[in-house]
Order: sequence, then C-alpha cells, then structure tokens
Amino acid sequence: MTYTPPTWPVSVKGVALDVRGRVLLLKNEREEWELPGGRLEAADASPERTVERELHEESGWTVKTGPLLDAWIYQPLPQTRPERRVVIITYGCTVLTPEAAPVVSHEHREIGLFTASEIPGLTMPDGYKQSIATWYGRM
Repeated sequence: MTYTPPTWPVSVKGVALDVRGRVLLLKNEREEWELPGGRLEAADASPERTVERELHEESGWTVKTGPLLDAWIYQPLPQTRPERRVVIITYGCTVLTPEAAPVVSHEHREIGLFTASEIPGLTMPDGYKQSIATWYGRM
C-alpha cells in the first residue's frame, strides 16, 4: 500500500491594528470573527503579497506584511468532516493607510475593530486569539 500524505489548503491571515491599537476582524458565515486574509493560491507571488492583497480587498486598508507570527491547523466542523483541515499562517501587518476607515466587503457579514482586552470574549478560533496576542506582544 502506498502512503498518500494529506493535502490541506493554506490560508494566510494578517493581524492589522488601527491608529488606536484596535485589531481588525471580520465576521464570517459561521458567525465567528476571523482575521482578514485568504487561501494561498498557486498563482500568488508569495504568502506576504497574498495577505496584502486580501486585506485590501476585504477592508480597503493598504498594509505592509511584517513578521510571521504563527502557524496552526484549523479543523472546521470536525463532527461532519473529520478529514477537513486548513493550515493557517498569520503575519503581523503595518497599516499604511491609518486614516482610512475599514469597509466590509461582500465576503463577510460584518467588520469590527477590537481592543486587546475584548479579544478573549469573542467567538473565534483560539489560534486567531493566540496570533493576535503575539502581535500585541511585539508592539
């Protein structure tokens, strides 16, 4: 029998703060908050450029991708699809358009800006919470 390793999609996300130090989050169709970003595609030049493009598309903000913060595995709905996993890679970002108010795109239900103290109480995967805490720890 030949072993076939699993192939999982890779999603790259950005932690971006406004001028008041609040992190930008988006509400998805599962009613969870998430970091802006998207799936790494074969045509993408790099994960960093993907984060910059996706963050602009999803919020209107222009950012410069900074350091790699974290990598973790997300398993959505394990009770229905136990084989489904997504590799999440997060980067810290510098907002180059701090004067612009973020605008929600058609991809999400809501956009929000949250302080570090608000993050633990939000409905979102723990991996995102850890990535946000890591970025706040570097600021």
